[in-house]
Amino acid sequence: MEAPIPHEIMNRMLSGYWSTQALYVAAKLGLADLLIEGPRSIDDLAQATNTHAPSLYRLLRGLASMGVFADVGNARFTLTPLAECLRSDLPGSQRALAIMGGEEHYQAWGELLYSVQTGKTSFDKLYGMPIFEFLSKNIEQAKVFDAAMVGVHGRETTAMTDAYDFSDVKVLADIGGGNGSLLTTVLTKYPHMKGILYDLPGVTERATVSLSAAGLSDRCQVMGGNFFESVPAGADAYLMRHIIHDWDDEKATTILRHVHQVLPSHGRLLVVEGVIPPGNTPCFGKLLDLTMLTLPGGKERTDDEFRTLFKSAGFHLSRIVPTSAEVSIIEGKKQ
Repeated sequence: MEAPIPHEIMNRMLSGYWSTQALYVAAKLGLADLLIEGPRSIDDLAQATNTHAPSLYRLLRGLASMGVFADVGNARFTLTPLAECLRSDLPGSQRALAIMGGEEHYQAWGELLYSVQTGKTSFDKLYGMPIFEFLSKNIEQAKVFDAAMVGVHGRETTAMTDAYDFSDVKVLADIGGGNGSLLTTVLTKYPHMKGILYDLPGVTERATVSLSAAGLSDRCQVMGGNFFESVPAGADAYLMRHIIHDWDDEKATTILRHVHQVLPSHGRLLVVEGVIPPGNTPCFGKLLDLTMLTLPGGKERTDDEFRTLFKSAGFHLSRIVPTSAEVSIIEGKKQ
């Protein structure tokens, strides 16, 4: 088989948004959930989703051509392994990610030119406020964001706990811990450990519910606050997963300095992020970096950039522990 010519490859790249928007609509309509019990007709699906049957058929036919859903004849569709990823009832579901990617994120990426020209976040231009302020004021979008982050980072959690030994950590503080999914996994694996989850007050309400459901209320303090002002004392390891990449170097340094102020001399800083490789090496993080540009205003970093950032906050980057996922644990100790 001949390799695709450059024009064919470019055509696929240029039409990439066709598939992402088709997946968004399928996720928004909950089509995968409607097919859990088996194949259904297009008329049945259209009635269940309040959509135009011929147009819904065209959507599903297009997705089936990519392996997402399958036409089993007589305009009846069923799930495929790819379509299973859009089910909302399975661990690691990517339905919320498809919805989030098709709404605010899609709009922000549509203004990528603005961000490249100005260095400013296109999200702020579109919505009149930073993304995390937007989420604090829009509860439904915040719920989708939480679920999307679980879908994105679910595999990372196991990869992280497999790669890094937390056995000597007595108290782990998860700074910007969101809904508590990461801390739940770590505390469950290490029964001796206690935890502190720290995030904005509106976020901690959701974390309290999830930690309680996991039976961890007696082992984990949930504390509200702003990491640009302070972080709580009392832990011997401070963990931040996909927090530092949300911010530019100045703001990231502020957060790390607050950790430095409360970290005991024997303590550890653990930043879980992607590390950008040099040159033309393919890397998901190099495109994720553009999401950081258009939405929160942060950046993905190389190992040298992490070393410089850590040093500016009073830390020595002691080691970078790779995982089987696309993140590493970047460990820092007080200088």
